[in-house]
Amino acid sequence: MERYPNLFKPIRIGNMEIPNRIVHEPTDISSSNADGSVSERDIYHHREVAKGGFGLIIVGATTPDAKTGRPTVTGLVADGDNFIPGLARLAEAMHQYGAKCAVQLMHPGRQCAIPRHNIMSTNDTVFTLPWSAGHEIVYENAEEKGKEVRAMTTEEVLDMVDLFAEAAWRIQQAGFDAVQLHAAHGYLISGFMSPFINRRNDRFGGSFENRMRFPLAIVAQIQQKCGRDFPVLIRYSADEWVPGGREIEESKQVAQVFEEAGVAALDLSMCVQESPGAGFDPMQYPEGWTMYASEAVKEVVSVPGINSHTLRDPDYCEQVLAEGKTDMVGLARQILADPYWPVKARLGKPEKIRKCISCRTGCWQESLMAKKEIACAINPACGDMRFADMEKTNHPLRVAIVGGGPAGMEAARIATVRGHQPTVFEKTEELGGAILGCCMVPDKDKMRWYADWLRYEIRDLGVEVKLGHAPGVEELKAYDIVLNATGASSYVPQVHGLADRVIPFEEVIACPKVNCEFYPAGVDRKNRKVGERVLVWGDHYAATDTVAFLAAIGKDVTIVTEQREFGATVEVIHMYVLRKRFSQTDAEALHSKPYKYPVKVLTDSTLYEIGEGEVVIQDKEFNRVTAEVHDIVTCHTRPNQELFREMREAGLNVVNVGDALRPRNLNAAVKEGALFGLSLDDYLLFNPNNAVLNDLPLDVKGQLSV
Repeated sequence: MERYPNLFKPIRIGNMEIPNRIVHEPTDISSSNADGSVSERDIYHHREVAKGGFGLIIVGATTPDAKTGRPTVTGLVADGDNFIPGLARLAEAMHQYGAKCAVQLMHPGRQCAIPRHNIMSTNDTVFTLPWSAGHEIVYENAEEKGKEVRAMTTEEVLDMVDLFAEAAWRIQQAGFDAVQLHAAHGYLISGFMSPFINRRNDRFGGSFENRMRFPLAIVAQIQQKCGRDFPVLIRYSADEWVPGGREIEESKQVAQVFEEAGVAALDLSMCVQESPGAGFDPMQYPEGWTMYASEAVKEVVSVPGINSHTLRDPDYCEQVLAEGKTDMVGLARQILADPYWPVKARLGKPEKIRKCISCRTGCWQESLMAKKEIACAINPACGDMRFADMEKTNHPLRVAIVGGGPAGMEAARIATVRGHQPTVFEKTEELGGAILGCCMVPDKDKMRWYADWLRYEIRDLGVEVKLGHAPGVEELKAYDIVLNATGASSYVPQVHGLADRVIPFEEVIACPKVNCEFYPAGVDRKNRKVGERVLVWGDHYAATDTVAFLAAIGKDVTIVTEQREFGATVEVIHMYVLRKRFSQTDAEALHSKPYKYPVKVLTDSTLYEIGEGEVVIQDKEFNRVTAEVHDIVTCHTRPNQELFREMREAGLNVVNVGDALRPRNLNAAVKEGALFGLSLDDYLLFNPNNAVLNDLPLDVKGQLSV
């Protein structure tokens, strides 16, 4: 605690005393029951956060009117008294561990996931927001037309004010300590406040006074129903990062108006949905890049301020609190990665914190965007109660794990924690696998946080590791079970001409540094040099990483992909930033050095023929063009399954996971590795799908035992 005196100093918000300065930012985990009532998963998630020691927990994205807008398909609802009992159980789960708690009320407006049609907003418009959870549904072979929304009538605006206040009253009745209004990111209240979004010509649009009328009416009505002693917090975007949007000077004025209205604390965020880089801040955004906004607002108000963007390191959080840049630090995605962040910091174990790497695959791309419950790519236990019930084994198994990438290391970690005896075989001289491509790719250094965390865990748990060793079937027969986590490798598709000119992407982005802590001394490694004009052939993460590296070092890059859109399977906000850079610009608030050449992308195309210094490219209509290139890099990948097939034929107990099953992403690899470690049981039975059987009914276990 002495290391972080400011982090663990109490603070008052209205009549609440918060035991420390660490805030669980409102996070829509989309885990409620279908009707919006509190689920056991909701309680489990927030109880774990309270256990972790967060002083203030703000439950995310709860709609005051499910009929007209839910931000995700299974977000929380507070539009009826029947929701109070569940909300009360949720509040009690957090109070049990000493946390103060609030609920964020948020009507999504134009950005709602439900309903799909007749969507209410500030004004009539058609827009396209492909990265929003409320994006337009575009079917496989349909064309994108944009999402239509309609203007709310004056009567509907006034009704909505009362709906917010009624929902706040229910929150208070349930035993919560405060309520927060979501007025950021282009959602309904934000839309009314925004000079960019709001195009109304009545008393709720136009001037600053008119744009503030809706949120101030909500605050006043909440105070009328709940009393002025019930704290109201507001989260709003300090900078909208769009032409004509709100900038910091107006946000200072907003802060003063809210303080005068009796708002107890200001939670500063960024963006509207048209500027997603600043709002979702993927890997390219540095830690604490929004502190300038907190500093500016603190100059004009006295109520506490919360800053939350890309905060990961407790040492950094302690510093900004000590310097008075913000009053409280808010964590959102970081909580998904490690809900025990506060207690690990307080006990002097910050190195044990699993830092969020801002990959956005588990928490956005493959969860809320896909209309599912939230998850985390690097924390398989996020929302998965099976890990909460994890137990020590009574029968330790000897486990061979072939492949020291994320799937293999996560499997080894979970298996060891459960008491099994894994051995990790890695054919290279360093653990990390595909994660280590981050060493050469600009702005992906956060990936190294997870690689190092895993490698420290493997070391601290005493897992046996054999580097520079690829085992054969005979050696693996000595183990009770084998995990094949051998990943994927590049290959050259069928092509006319000089196929031997094609270079594997692994050789291009291989890290040449040998002074890393986890790299053996005296072992050399190099990467492949290429000429100035490079053709990158393929797609997915292999291609995006290769292109980002080559363009950043000044290469003239052309992408050829068979897909109709390049990077469609890569996390959408990262591709938003990367496409900006392809055109030699940058996403909002970023200031990277422009690429020397714009990156050219040829979709629905392939290489037809490779010659000396040139290639023939063919599109889907069989049109062909010749292009001059110095080098060709293949980013086509396929799983490494040779050893897996040999083990199956030899009758070994073997499971295939990660990219060795099918090339995907970190989220899939980590989850499958962890579930393997979780599934290991003493009787090692397999079902007809080659999956390990566990948790069988006692009678069935006896029936199947030999």
